[in-house]
Amino acid sequence: MSTSPDEELAQSADQDFDALRDRYRSERDKRLRADGNEQYVEVVGQFEHYVNDPYVDGPLEREALQEDVEVLVIGGGFGGLQAAARLRGVGVEDIRIVEKGGDFGGTWYWNRYPGAQCDIESYIYLPLLEELGYVPTEKYVRAREILDYSQSIGRHFDLYRGALFQTEVTGMRWDEEIDRWIVSTNRGDALRARFVTMANGPLNRPKLPGIPGIHDYKGHTFHTSRWDYDYTGGNPNGNLDRLSKKTIAVIGTGATAIQCVPFLGEAAKKLLVFQRTPSSVDVRGNSPTDAEWAADLQPGWHKHRMENFNGLVSGVPQSEDLVHDGWTDLIGKMVNRFKEASQAGKIDVPQIMEKANFDKMNEIRSRVDEFVDDPILAEKLKPYYPMFCKRPTFNDDYLPTFNRGNVELIDTNGKGVDRITEKGLVVAGVEYEVDCIIFATGFEVGTSYARRSGYEITGRNGVTLSKKWSEGMSSLHGMQSRGFPNCFLMHMSQAAFTANFPHLLEELTTHLSHVIGHALSEGYRTVEVSESAEEAWVETILEKGAGAMGALGGAECTPGYYNNEGQPNPGAARSAPYGGGSIEFFKLLADWRSEGSFQGLEFKT
Repeated sequence: MSTSPDEELAQSADQDFDALRDRYRSERDKRLRADGNEQYVEVVGQFEHYVNDPYVDGPLEREALQEDVEVLVIGGGFGGLQAAARLRGVGVEDIRIVEKGGDFGGTWYWNRYPGAQCDIESYIYLPLLEELGYVPTEKYVRAREILDYSQSIGRHFDLYRGALFQTEVTGMRWDEEIDRWIVSTNRGDALRARFVTMANGPLNRPKLPGIPGIHDYKGHTFHTSRWDYDYTGGNPNGNLDRLSKKTIAVIGTGATAIQCVPFLGEAAKKLLVFQRTPSSVDVRGNSPTDAEWAADLQPGWHKHRMENFNGLVSGVPQSEDLVHDGWTDLIGKMVNRFKEASQAGKIDVPQIMEKANFDKMNEIRSRVDEFVDDPILAEKLKPYYPMFCKRPTFNDDYLPTFNRGNVELIDTNGKGVDRITEKGLVVAGVEYEVDCIIFATGFEVGTSYARRSGYEITGRNGVTLSKKWSEGMSSLHGMQSRGFPNCFLMHMSQAAFTANFPHLLEELTTHLSHVIGHALSEGYRTVEVSESAEEAWVETILEKGAGAMGALGGAECTPGYYNNEGQPNPGAARSAPYGGGSIEFFKLLADWRSEGSFQGLEFKT
């Protein structure tokens, strides 16, 4: 029986997809490591200087505090600022924010490397825009504007009153006799807090690669989250004028390197970029904010735009794409695939989603050919894994940088750097001597909550959170865990995943302020999750499965922080985000609040 031209084309496409699946698996397999997250070195001891604050003139001198506070917020980034703002909204005046940096900003206080910008559209990424009456100046604003805006939030909601900067929490213990948390700090403080909100953030503790010999290198080093402008010269806009006679190595090719490499390539005598896994690099397409558009925005525009974006990246078609960027482009390809399948009378949803993902990643790989002159080099820069296995990146200057004569990609074929010597780095038996190593290696993600936060949380009967969660997380809605009354957590685990993390923070802070406001207004001393509610929520998480996060740990995904570096994690299923997706989770929280009975919580006077 003969086949039609259309059928022959479909068969050819399916054969290409089979080849891609095989390529994805082979790329994953050669990057798998038995040590998983243990491949990274904790920034303690001789590496402790990597977390010093280079942005303050010196240590802030103040007396140690021993006092009572209604609500203590740990962290002064977007999470802490949103939590405190929402608490102000329910009438809470007695708030202290503890922040290890010298000011508000969190990630955007630390990340001041050249080219740093948000990679989610600023009109949905920056929180509380309508409350402050602010519209960002660009579609993707620079780090300095985000830092300034964070400080504006602090001023608008009077959060500088009671803020403790350059202060790190060192311990947190529940005192049964007074029903308060005793929070200790590196300043000798002993703060007796009725409620504690943990806004430590998912990206706050730098990590270093555990490359053999990392202790031996005699040249200069720094981590991108503590950029050393004294060494490089210049500022976040570039002009790194002290590098003209330097050979620089960058380890890492993730979201940070994508942004700073073009500036280093422009300034350094020689730039070597050491790559284990290439990033997917899509169009940035930044543009100034249209003044007429901004003036015409109607009340509610911010939440509506966030929800439009979240719907699209969650695979839920919208009547229009308000953001229209590389994140939302994938849903357009899915819609086209659905139309083709409908016309053929055969709809297989997982297959359609997979093939749309292939379409998008083929587009990303074609873009490499468009911008990189050397075809052999271009092949090394192509990502062979499904979109969302790793965080997508967006930049118009990264790929062309490799056409420069002073820039060299050192591709490690998925293995990473073999070792570091006194003079440089070794890959495949070749030593590359460099003047400076810049670690663009990101932040800890898959390590324990206590390690990432930098302190242990001790609840009722002396039980630590690490002990309770040693075999997997247990909570209600990801925010409260039994045995740890009056303590609220803010993260994705057992909550929800969305590419736009401040949107999740908006929903979580609205929820926790509702609970805390109720407890304070009614005079309750404690609020705690019931045992049955916690067990039921854990069962819900397990029954729902990975859901929207499934692609992030799929069989073809290369190792990374989304999938615990490709290693099986016994507690991963319990610590997964809500499998029904963020849209369903946000509605679940809203319905829970509207129902009004505070189901699953135990209040005591």
